[in-house]
Amino acid sequence: MNYVVLSSIGAVFMGTFVMIMRIKSAKKPASAKKIILPPMFMSTGALMFFFPMFQVSFLEVVEAASVGMLFSILLIKTSKFEIRDHDIYLKPSKAFVFILIALLIIRVIMKSFLSSSLDVGELGGMFWILAFGMIVPWRIAMYINFRKLYRVLHPETNAKSV
Repeated sequence: MNYVVLSSIGAVFMGTFVMIMRIKSAKKPASAKKIILPPMFMSTGALMFFFPMFQVSFLEVVEAASVGMLFSILLIKTSKFEIRDHDIYLKPSKAFVFILIALLIIRVIMKSFLSSSLDVGELGGMFWILAFGMIVPWRIAMYINFRKLYRVLHPETNAKSV
C-alpha cells in the first residue's frame, strides 16, 4: 500500500477523531487553554521541515497556507460560543460536522491529484502547512470570541487573566 493511501486513511481517522472531540467539547465549558493549546501542540510538526524530504518551495508554502486560511473561514463561521450556567460553551453545530467531512473529502481528492506531481514528503509538508494555516486563524477567531463573552461574564477582571 502506498504512502498517499495510508496518509489518506490516517486523515479520515483524524477527521473522525476531531468530530468526536468537537461533540464532546460542546458538553463542557470552554477555556482559553483549550482553545490555544491545539495549535501550539500542532506547531511541533514544523520540525519535519528540518528534513530535506519534507522541504517545500516558498510558492508551495504560500499556496498551502492560503488554501488553509480559506478553509478556516468555514470553521470560523460554524464555531460560536454561548453563555450557559455562568460558563462559556461552544455551541453545537450540525453544519460543522458536514463542513469537516467536506474538507476531508476535498483533502483526499487534492492529495490523490497532487500525488502524481509531488513527492510524498513535499505533499506531507504542504498538507501540514494547509492544516496549520487552517487551525491558527480558526483558533485565533475562537479566542477573540471567547474573550468577548468572558468580559461579559467577568467585567471586574477586564479579561486580562484570560
